[in-house]
Amino acid sequence: MIVDRLFHELAVDELHGILRLRAEVFVVEQNCVYLDVDGRDSEPGTRHMWVPGAALHAGGKTTTESQAIGAYLRVLDNGDHRTIGRVVTAAEFRGEGLAEQLVQHVLANTVGAWVLDAQTYLEGWYQRFGFARTGADFDEDGIMHLPMRREI
Repeated sequence: MIVDRLFHELAVDELHGILRLRAEVFVVEQNCVYLDVDGRDSEPGTRHMWVPGAALHAGGKTTTESQAIGAYLRVLDNGDHRTIGRVVTAAEFRGEGLAEQLVQHVLANTVGAWVLDAQTYLEGWYQRFGFARTGADFDEDGIMHLPMRREI
């Protein structure tokens, strides 16, 4: 089950789960101090998508209170293109294909060109979805990234 919501549709506990998972992985696990809450989450066109951890209980997995969200991503509306970002999977659910399901859902349910800044080790993974490198590697908050684009 994939949940797909705009910011104003999020319940407080859903927003808390999203922000907690992003902080656990991007700030704590990856040891990257940066401002995750960047002001774009609440923009009218921003979509938040996730696989609830509770939906994964049937697969024999167990969730903790902090892992109420198994995997998450957000989509930003930049007018002439959309941006996929903040793609994250809780440690206990990695290897289950959840992020892939989310990306496939986004691409199947949104029209237009796409851009993203991928962590460099994920270049091949994003290429599977039709993304291609558009520039050189760059350092973003101490983690190497590269720009990618996928046309309509």
